[in-house]
Amino acid sequence: MTTTPFARTLRAFVGALLGALFIAAAPASAQSGQSEFAQVLAAAQNDIVKGPQDVKLSSQAVLHLPEGKVYIPQPHAAKLMHAMGNPGDYSDLEGVVFPRGDADWFATLRFEKSGYIKDDDAKHWDAADMLKSFKEGTEASNDERKKMGGRALEITGWAQEPTYAADSHRLVWAMKSREVGAPANEPQGVNYNTYALGRDGYMSLNLVTGLDELPKYKGDAQQLLGALEFNDGKRYADFNSSTDKVAEYGLAALVLGVGAKKLGLLAVIGAFFLKFAKIILLAVVGFGGAIMKFFGRKKSESAES
Repeated sequence: MTTTPFARTLRAFVGALLGALFIAAAPASAQSGQSEFAQVLAAAQNDIVKGPQDVKLSSQAVLHLPEGKVYIPQPHAAKLMHAMGNPGDYSDLEGVVFPRGDADWFATLRFEKSGYIKDDDAKHWDAADMLKSFKEGTEASNDERKKMGGRALEITGWAQEPTYAADSHRLVWAMKSREVGAPANEPQGVNYNTYALGRDGYMSLNLVTGLDELPKYKGDAQQLLGALEFNDGKRYADFNSSTDKVAEYGLAALVLGVGAKKLGLLAVIGAFFLKFAKIILLAVVGFGGAIMKFFGRKKSESAES
């Protein structure tokens, strides 16, 4: 089977990351920054949900987690994001989904209580104009990125033009981006953004993978999006114009405004590095027992010494 440069980069990194997890179990004086990964994973062991199983998302929806997928809930999910070098407030993060096996992606799940989002603007938007606006906004924010220690970004086009299904109230879009000056052949990460609209706001499912791998894993994102089901009374069709809050923005803002903010700053820059979290989770899903035994052995050795 032929592998892409991005996948080969990941494969080459497996040994280093798994080795770092074992090193992280050493005495405190010898621990490196990798120890945070090991601590988060060890704490999450008993709370990982393995599909097929239903996962409750706030009081809004349920994820019918499919076979072959695992779900890391809060508070472990937020700690995992921080351990991957992504600062910020993850109070709206529900959890993180990873595949079992050798697929190279992971997905974040969030609920945004924005209020009911009117979707009539989807009939009139222009993908070319939206792309131009996104590019201009990214260029304008590059100074802020640099102040935060990041690098300037450029938008190179759509990986998936914004598409809205009015019957199911689902929105999908993905943007291609890279660091300014990066070699043309450098592997790129991509955020494949999917949204499910409800009565009180929206659920977002952001699948992170390599740009070259996106066509292969779009189906996984669509599967997870289809597995999201709002509870009775919380569906888009349950909206009551007499009592319910209406969002201050329309559907296009999930791409140009709110969506861009989610992707922006460190999020887009970190997409490539976030990709390596898949390898970290292999330690839980595939090698968790070995790691826990290793932790136990170290603990016993310390007690005996």
